[in-house]
Amino acid sequence: MNQEELRDKRIAVLLSGGVDSSVVVCELARLGLHPDCFYIKIGPEEEEQWDCTSEEDLEMATAVARKYGCSLEVVDCHQEYWSQVTRYTMEKVKAGLTPNPDVMCNQLIKFGAFHQKRGHDYDLIATGHYAQTELDEQGRKWLTTSPDPVKDQTDFLAQIHNWQLQKALFPIGHYMKDEVRRLAEQEHLVNARRKDSQGICFLGKINYSEYLRRYLGEQPGNVVELESGRIIGQHRGHWFHTIGQRKGMGLGGGPWFVVKKDVEQNIIYVSHGYDPATAYKQHFAIRDFHFLTVDELPTRITFKIRHTPDYLPATLEATAQGHMVHADAPIHGVAPGQFCVVYDEKHHRCYGSAEIAP
Repeated sequence: MNQEELRDKRIAVLLSGGVDSSVVVCELARLGLHPDCFYIKIGPEEEEQWDCTSEEDLEMATAVARKYGCSLEVVDCHQEYWSQVTRYTMEKVKAGLTPNPDVMCNQLIKFGAFHQKRGHDYDLIATGHYAQTELDEQGRKWLTTSPDPVKDQTDFLAQIHNWQLQKALFPIGHYMKDEVRRLAEQEHLVNARRKDSQGICFLGKINYSEYLRRYLGEQPGNVVELESGRIIGQHRGHWFHTIGQRKGMGLGGGPWFVVKKDVEQNIIYVSHGYDPATAYKQHFAIRDFHFLTVDELPTRITFKIRHTPDYLPATLEATAQGHMVHADAPIHGVAPGQFCVVYDEKHHRCYGSAEIAP
């Protein structure tokens, strides 16, 4: 990223109030640029009932924009979030799948609804994601990983459309997290030491279980030991539990792992012991692959099925229904509905992602 490349571009920055997007503004200002900043407003439907940090976020964003002489506009994407991202999430969990709201939030809201409302007026949309991009010999733009394996967020971006990738700019993607903190402190940013947000995108301090309870309620069912068929407890609804889950089961004599769900009967199957073999899978199908740059995949890949620093090696096989992932070693907690994010062997370029099939 240099001044020459960006000088004639109209740049919008999605400023959240956190340290990462604030340093984005700082980085652009250091290049002599004054981007327009936007705060995407997405709050709970009944704010008096939910503990949300949006007011503090907006105060932080306002202070940062003012510091660098940038405009700040609030863009209300409330309805789009609750109709699109929430609908996606609830439909998936009701079907017994494991969705990722943050992934769809990037596609549908940050690079979707915002673009429809304001982003279409800009050449580039800059965010505080830990990700990078590069052009290949044919001039094609690729999503590439950050040098910080813990903070890398390419897995959260692997469902955006190619046209959205074309407009994406990640000014801090080449930094390690501690470098971003250090820059924020050198600039005396108001949020330099603010903790990173946890939980679902835009939901502030809202707990994911409360989010599910709000929209799906509770439906008590049996917890059954897989090996014996013995009922060993009760749960409040299969949607509160994910494959591979160990904590939060409330069962004595643990550890217990969730290894299977019967959605129609509302039964959770668990297995006893430490990392039982039933909690692992080495071969699994993925469907509806979402390509980022090119519509072809290599045979040897690395992949992720959750947000971790680890890239897992595998062989990819094309099938009539999609693809089969043959991991080099068994993987813990492979759950239908999760996104399998595919990278090259060196886990540098991201090809895209697909849902793990039931």
